Amino acid sequence: MVRGAWYMAAVAVLVVSGACKKSRAGGPGGGGMGGGGGGMGLPVEAAVARVETVRDEIAATGQIEAVQSIDLHPEVEGRITDILIREGQEVEKGTPLFKVDDAQLRAQAAQLEAQRDLAQQDLARVKQLEQQNASSAADLERADATARSAQAQYDQARIKLERTSVRAPFAGVVGQRYVSLGDYVTTSTRLVSLQTVNPQRASFQVPERFARQLRPGQEVTFSVAAIPGRDFTGEVDFVDPVVQLPGRTILVKARVPNAQRLLQPGMFIEAHLVTAVRPKAIVIPEDAVVPLQGANFVWVVSEGKVQRRPVSLGVRTPGFVEVTTGVSPDEQVVVGGLELLAPGMPVMARVVDRSRPAPPTTGDR
Repeated sequence: MVRGAWYMAAVAVLVVSGACKKSRAGGPGGGGMGGGGGGMGLPVEAAVARVETVRDEIAATGQIEAVQSIDLHPEVEGRITDILIREGQEVEKGTPLFKVDDAQLRAQAAQLEAQRDLAQQDLARVKQLEQQNASSAADLERADATARSAQAQYDQARIKLERTSVRAPFAGVVGQRYVSLGDYVTTSTRLVSLQTVNPQRASFQVPERFARQLRPGQEVTFSVAAIPGRDFTGEVDFVDPVVQLPGRTILVKARVPNAQRLLQPGMFIEAHLVTAVRPKAIVIPEDAVVPLQGANFVWVVSEGKVQRRPVSLGVRTPGFVEVTTGVSPDEQVVVGGLELLAPGMPVMARVVDRSRPAPPTTGDR
């Protein structure tokens, strides 16, 4: 309202001034249109063309995913004797989670250990006899094979015994537990879910037409509906080489730091994938651009007069637009009072500051 009142008052002053000059010109000694004194210019508002960093971006929607996520199954059958974790607990790689009854396997391991010891003793005796020429080479080979077979059977039993402890294959957070103490489980029984928390992955679909602009290492910024007022940044580490049907989209995933544990799998995101960065782009306010018959132009203030210039536009951001041709840095473009302008018209420009809003808080990096 203040800017509009200033503009209308200035126009009124200009009109009154012009009327007074006409009156004086028509009086005695007047010189008509050739009378002395130049008139005031038309009051307008102008903004300065700035040099800023501009990013070409692809907008997409998607969700947060865990880098690794599994449902754990036991590797041996038996009854659950211990549950060593709670749901929601964060665990390190190798942490014991469950214990399956191992009494029978311990007995089998002890039996096989005894058989292994006997086979090794037999092998030692055959070697002594062979040195005394009291045994054949075939006897030695059979004893050696028996000893190695007994050792292998014992090792297999020890491995099974160790696998009665179900351990975390990677560091992460324990999810839902599907069994209780005393349940009999098999190798197909789900025990618990486990997923990584830091880093996480931002997964989204990009239209097929952008295929040649996608590559690992590109920056992705995104917001999360459940966490308003914050932006997160990640780096593309996967671009699907296959176009998915029927939507003809390409799956893109970016790795995102999550040290504060704010991002959870399944969260909805609105992502912006940066495909190019121009650090010396020329940016002007969007309301300086006048569309006309399929083209765009701006009014540029030069030496107190306005010039109409055609422009080519690039990336648009809220309230601003990149100009690729037609305007140079630090030139003034008219943003208020464009309706009454004509090429070469004198103007009285008041420069206004068009600042971008402060960026939102950035999350983990």
